[in-house]
Amino acid sequence: MWCFFKVLSFILIFGTTHGAFRYRRSVNPEANMNISQIISYWGYPDEEYDIVTEDGYILGLYRIPYGKINNDNNSVQRLVVYLQHGLLTSAISWISNLPSNSLGFILADAGYDVWMGNSRGTTWSRKHLYLKTDSKEFWAFSFDEMAKYDLPASIDFIVKQTGQEEIFYVGHSQGTTIGFITFSTMPKIAERIKIFFALAPVFSIKYSKSALIKMAYKLKSVIKSRVDVYMSHNPAGTSVQNMLHWSQLFNSSHLKAFDWGSPVLNFLHFNQTTSPLYNVTKMNVSTAIWNGESDLLADPEDVKILLSKITNRIYHKSISYYNHIDFLFGLDVYHQVYHEIIDIIKGHL
Repeated sequence: MWCFFKVLSFILIFGTTHGAFRYRRSVNPEANMNISQIISYWGYPDEEYDIVTEDGYILGLYRIPYGKINNDNNSVQRLVVYLQHGLLTSAISWISNLPSNSLGFILADAGYDVWMGNSRGTTWSRKHLYLKTDSKEFWAFSFDEMAKYDLPASIDFIVKQTGQEEIFYVGHSQGTTIGFITFSTMPKIAERIKIFFALAPVFSIKYSKSALIKMAYKLKSVIKSRVDVYMSHNPAGTSVQNMLHWSQLFNSSHLKAFDWGSPVLNFLHFNQTTSPLYNVTKMNVSTAIWNGESDLLADPEDVKILLSKITNRIYHKSISYYNHIDFLFGLDVYHQVYHEIIDIIKGHL
């Protein structure tokens, strides 16, 4: 039942992929490994950190400091690339393919210092300083808090750990959403981002064809019955509130903060009676965007709306046959996307 739900969840949100699993064997040793074990299994160096957000969540942050190729001088200070996963996934999505097709390993072998974050509520970020994981208080978050607390805490830690003032940021799906919010509302964090690489960006979901988002919208009045159990464990975890937040954005061309359901509660959280809009035009970070014409979640029409609001766009590519997770697992993703990311980084040194 759990395996069925995992598969169903991905299909409902992301659709089928362009040959992503065509040649995968039914059983691979990495299937039962954690992030550190997978990194080590392929012969790469691994570092794991627990970082604490301002509101007490403990997040798992993973690092591949260098690769297996051109690693003669491992003490050299390398440029930092930070990878942020999407909805219902985790940092493991960046290392799930073979090393030749996994962005985490590819970047490490290209000479970069790779860091991979995990949003609160995922399998690797399910601890708190004083809240119990099975409490309602622990799960009272959406991507608002991921943008306000998780991403700044991760970036601050990396900057202090590496001594690098600027880093490159790669986000997929919800990882782009929290990037848009953080970089447009926190100038001090935005100043630390050299280039924002947005894969399958999600800014609005007015035209989204994702069945799970539509289901959450239609069933939002009853979604709190048992969905919290499912969403907190499968596939990599999120909160009911986060799914409700996405459902609130359905049929909207704007990115808004979570609506707490009453003017009083909204005033307590935002000092205004309605949930505020996030103004992405205020983001001045150099941004490169890749989207898929067959994407059910990041619909091309929604991407057009986003493109009109990006004030410092340096690159855009639309791939006709790509769906939402082809940017992670597509067989030709290196040639379509990853090598271009490396080329852009090299061109902006």
